[in-house]
Amino acid sequence: MNVIDSLMPLMVIGAALLCVVPIILAGRKPVLRGGLTISGAVVVFALVASMLPDVLDGRVFTAVIAPVLPGAYLKLRVDAMGFLFAMVASFLWILTAFYSIGYMGALKEHAQTRFFAFFAVAIAAALGVAFSANLLTLYLFYEILSLSTYPLVAHDQTPEAYAAGRKYLIYLLGTSVAFVLPALVLIYTFTGTLDFADNIRSGIFPATTPPALVVTVYILCLFGFAKSAIMPLHGWLPSAMVAPTPVSALLHAVAVVKVGVFSTTRVMLYLFGVETMEALNLGIPTAYFVSITIIVASLIALTRDNLKARLAYSTISQLSYIILGVALLTPEGISGGLIHIANHAFSKITLFFCAGAIYVASHKKNISEMGGLGRAMPFTFAAFGIASLSMIGGPPVAGFVTKWYLFLGAMEASQIGIMVVLVISTLLNIGYFAPIVYRAFFASHDAADRLSGEKWHEAPLFMVIPLCCAALVSVLIGIFPGFLMTFVRGVFG
Repeated sequence: MNVIDSLMPLMVIGAALLCVVPIILAGRKPVLRGGLTISGAVVVFALVASMLPDVLDGRVFTAVIAPVLPGAYLKLRVDAMGFLFAMVASFLWILTAFYSIGYMGALKEHAQTRFFAFFAVAIAAALGVAFSANLLTLYLFYEILSLSTYPLVAHDQTPEAYAAGRKYLIYLLGTSVAFVLPALVLIYTFTGTLDFADNIRSGIFPATTPPALVVTVYILCLFGFAKSAIMPLHGWLPSAMVAPTPVSALLHAVAVVKVGVFSTTRVMLYLFGVETMEALNLGIPTAYFVSITIIVASLIALTRDNLKARLAYSTISQLSYIILGVALLTPEGISGGLIHIANHAFSKITLFFCAGAIYVASHKKNISEMGGLGRAMPFTFAAFGIASLSMIGGPPVAGFVTKWYLFLGAMEASQIGIMVVLVISTLLNIGYFAPIVYRAFFASHDAADRLSGEKWHEAPLFMVIPLCCAALVSVLIGIFPGFLMTFVRGVFG
């Protein structure tokens, strides 16, 4: 591994944090505040992108922040896996910044300065997780993300919003403190280090480590990163939908849940390693365990009429694809799981952007009220249809690439049961996405709307352009998956 000592990863995180002060100072000047938010997002993405040539050449950036214990440092590392996540998150921050300006302005939301400031902190924390060189650093940024997103979840400051915020913190902080922190102590005690391994094969546990201890630590980590929303630790996510739509997009696509599955898969691959997981038979049982979440969450999504609620349960289901793929422990399965971090991000942010645009333009939240709405909002619902197709796994959109590799991975592992899960899940995806698109384009307008003479139209351009861009990227990834797959292949060394 070609290692480069560099301040670049620290500069990326610092640039995101530095946005906070000018955003707060520009609080009474919305145009300036919006410009600073967009400028900061662009700068952060440019800094991340500047590392692209070196990452493609197999180089790894490292930066030591501070020693904590012998063999345990606050330390950053930019490798292929972390770079993929950071690139997706920083690019989507640009789209979300534009969208949020349009959404918050159209609805005349209160406390917009607080919103944009904490949004920047959340992105910085997500980038910190992406660039963490060890479990200690990852844990620190993971907790910062939980705390910084609480004001966003509770943004409306209603009793319902505060209740959702409390539930959010109880789930996320409770599990990380109760499970991940003890796992961290056990790992350090028995290995003398918390650093991630240089490759995904052997992990960091010596051969003399008691198998029961390794299994215990693995279970603690699997349930400790509750941002992954594995059932039964998923309840925080639907409740958090009380937040404004840009926050929902942040939770589901840009940062929070992606940090959860990134942390889980990072630990699986770089702390335990493929060989250790195979030797202790941890992979396939994990794949079948998360399959329960994939199926059950999809069944619940079928019953939800509220659009954001249906999308929330879709997210719970789709996140477990990532863990399932990695748990197969085959090259194709791991590839399918990791590429879904990017594929799901672009497709799901499109869906939530569309949900917000629909609400701003028509004040409709329930699917049953959206009859004929697609004819009045063709760009929004066309983007929604593309993103839905991606979630289903149909070509030529990004989700097809995920399903293709997951099927290949299941075949490699000789797991017919996992293939059946993927087929059933795909049918359920069709069941809860197809009716939305059909109703929007082919159903008649609701009688109440005809009587009132209500006219629908597209949301502001600041909202429509980002959602169309995100949908377009999903198509491009589906047609040209090679670029992002380069970073996935980089994980294998």
